[in-house]
Amino acid sequence: MSSTSSQPQVINLSDLDMNQLGDVRRQLEEELNHLTNSFTQLKQAQAKFKACMENVNELKPQNEDKPILVPLTNSLYVPGKISNAEHVLVDIGTGYFVKKTREEAISHYKSKVEYIRTNLETLEDAIQKKKDNVNAVISVLQAKLKAQTQPQNTTKA
Repeated sequence: MSSTSSQPQVINLSDLDMNQLGDVRRQLEEELNHLTNSFTQLKQAQAKFKACMENVNELKPQNEDKPILVPLTNSLYVPGKISNAEHVLVDIGTGYFVKKTREEAISHYKSKVEYIRTNLETLEDAIQKKKDNVNAVISVLQAKLKAQTQPQNTTKA
């Protein structure tokens, strides 16, 4: 297998015709929309982990045996009591929960927030590169369109 197959193929945009440029632009815009949606979802996940950290911080030993509302879903709560303010159940994914101390839970959520932050930075770079690519295609499209209309304007004069 040659080493060129693993290299991305470079295409000169000015060599493409208007239809091909339009197709490239649509594909880049779809990829940009996908990346932007992923960015939004990661931001939401990061906000949820930050909210979890805040909730764990609210658990204090002096609040034991006080009534609280326990969320079953985003809009359904049931009454409950804090029986042990030093330990919490942490959702570690795929339906598994682990009993952790408050400090361990906060550390867990901090690591999740940091992991998402690094992914957001990487995704932000990819989004910017994709925007630059879209702008480059649009510039070439506009230049080709201008070049097509310019000879028509000179023949009419």
